[in-house]
Amino acid sequence: MSTERVRIFDTTLRDGEQSPGASMNTDEKLEIARQLVRLGVDVIEAGFPVSSPGDFESVRRIGAEVGDAVVVCALTRAVPRDIEVAADALTTAARPRIHTGLGASESHLRDKLRITRDEAVERAVAAVRLARTFVEDVEFYAEDAARAEPEFLYRLVEATIKAGATVVNIPDTTGYTYPEVFGALIAGLRENVNGIEDVTISVHCHDDLGMATANALAGVKAGARQVECTINGIGERAGNTALEEVVMALKLRPDLFGVETGIATREIMRTSRLVSSITGFRVPPNKAIVGANAFAHSSGIHQDGVLKERSTYEIIDPADVGVGGSSIVLTARSGRHALRHRLGELGYQLTDEDFERVHEAFLALADKKKEVYDEDLEALVGEKGRTVDEVYHLEQVHVSCGEPGIPTATVELVSRDGTELIDASHGTGPVDAVYRAINRIVNVPNELTEFSVQSVTHGIDALGEVTIRVTSEDGRVFTGRGAHSDIIVASAKAYTNALNRLLVATESAHTQES
Repeated sequence: MSTERVRIFDTTLRDGEQSPGASMNTDEKLEIARQLVRLGVDVIEAGFPVSSPGDFESVRRIGAEVGDAVVVCALTRAVPRDIEVAADALTTAARPRIHTGLGASESHLRDKLRITRDEAVERAVAAVRLARTFVEDVEFYAEDAARAEPEFLYRLVEATIKAGATVVNIPDTTGYTYPEVFGALIAGLRENVNGIEDVTISVHCHDDLGMATANALAGVKAGARQVECTINGIGERAGNTALEEVVMALKLRPDLFGVETGIATREIMRTSRLVSSITGFRVPPNKAIVGANAFAHSSGIHQDGVLKERSTYEIIDPADVGVGGSSIVLTARSGRHALRHRLGELGYQLTDEDFERVHEAFLALADKKKEVYDEDLEALVGEKGRTVDEVYHLEQVHVSCGEPGIPTATVELVSRDGTELIDASHGTGPVDAVYRAINRIVNVPNELTEFSVQSVTHGIDALGEVTIRVTSEDGRVFTGRGAHSDIIVASAKAYTNALNRLLVATESAHTQES
């Protein structure tokens, strides 16, 4: 038994472009159209030709560009001039469609069109018949159908089918309806409209109440076999049904819908990014399917589950929509499992003792930062790996500086035998003051010959890494590194690290001599 097909009608280039600030030029529309072909949509609504020369040219060039890969559709009102201009723009298309219609709700008939129901039916029939003289494929839209009186909607749709419509579009233009109500409306059309079985029922839902996807899916469940949608859900006001959401819902739940689409889902993320780049509309991080956080896990509980078996917290394989994979975001809420896993991915195989040292440093850093990056971990591992043979351990640093004022620093070191050593000093700046205080405790002759600071990660809370070189009395050079979100602390760590290396080397030399 073959599965029924739901056609995907993409209106990113028409309704999506109506988002304030989302205007695209013809070349940008062509670039998106090419990607929509790769994505596998069935219909591209390329524009509203009578509205502007730019829209006319976009429809004409897209029709010439895509060949017979997809249906190219042009929007019109139920106005002869609109239809004639659309037909002219579509002459380059191998598979042209005219999409014409008018309002069906009392609000639209009374307040916008200011016509009677009889006049609306007459105008709709005339528009469809005129469109059929130019193209064989005509879609009729009953604008604001979700708020129309059902009996009148049945009458209007039946009349346009008899006039030659091949697709009937039932829009929830204002995002007013609810899934069960909208599903019942589609079911009512199928039960009460003669000839409805010979045409495709399409649904076009808006997201004013956040239910565009749910309403579109309810329409499919009730028998609609075309869904009109946009990439990233862009469009008028709160936007349209998001293509990626509908497609993945239908793909994921064949048990509920029993239908399929022709979408190459691995092209979804690429298409989303292209549309976002061209329109300048940033995709919210928490946006379903294509948001930056859609496959990211921050909670330690979730991370542990995903690392053991992805499906515990992910119902979609990221690769199915063109995402490289799940993302384990390391934060203060991350557990040991996630940290050890990420260190392993970075190539670090740590002993339990070393891991505990890194984990302790990780928690301290994570409490200060929103997110710990790979570069942070590399710095932490490097730093902890360099402090195994400590003669002195930096316990704490306190600095006071400003203008006016004298930079002063108090430092506490803990010696190898556990003795706590505290001293203070002043200097030309906070780092100089810290180094002078450390020198008072360690008391080993050396010359600081190099000092450099760099940001390890990005953001205002970036981890800074300090690298220094000191030269001993006998001319040997020792390098020290330290990383911390506070650059003064990082400087103190780096200096202590270099001095520890100097002291350990000196001890080793004395041992060999004896």
